[in-house]
Amino acid sequence: MMEFDPTLPKWTQIAQVIRQRIAAGKYLPNHLISETQLEQEFEVARVTVRKATRALREEGLIVTTHGMGSFVTERAAEIVKSSTD
Repeated sequence: MMEFDPTLPKWTQIAQVIRQRIAAGKYLPNHLISETQLEQEFEVARVTVRKATRALREEGLIVTTHGMGSFVTERAAEIVKSSTD
């Protein structure tokens, strides 16, 4: 289980972990971002995971298709890299 920083919202920390996984190539384009798996991995409520995925969607890192789920975009790695340069 992840040790959360008590000074930051959990959803921002989860979003940062996902950004790091995209940058490292662990989550490649079209990788399914499972809310259920994230809930279990981080031991948080679905609403917390949804806040994280909403932030990632707004950044263009993932796209959500109703009934299918959220997937890493083709340009996600470029976006993450350019934001850290």
